[in-house]
Amino acid sequence: MRKVSVLIKGKVQGVFFRANTEKKALALGLKGYVKNVSKGVEAVFEGEDEKVSDILEFCAIGPEGAKVSSIDVTEESYSGEFKEFKIEH
Repeated sequence: MRKVSVLIKGKVQGVFFRANTEKKALALGLKGYVKNVSKGVEAVFEGEDEKVSDILEFCAIGPEGAKVSSIDVTEESYSGEFKEFKIEH
């Protein structure tokens, strides 16, 4: 199992990045959250290694209309603290 925190920068707000990330994360069975922050979009993903890798690939590209300029990924100790995946406000 794996846990990562992610900061995605670029044109990532106003393009349904959070909604599409939530949909993809739920389809992959991941737990955590995604939210807008002043620098872009922040997310935390917990789940199977391969599934986390899949969502990171998605985040590096983003949904149609997004222009990701950078993605900063920080590996963290898996804790199993999240029970679901959701959009935080």
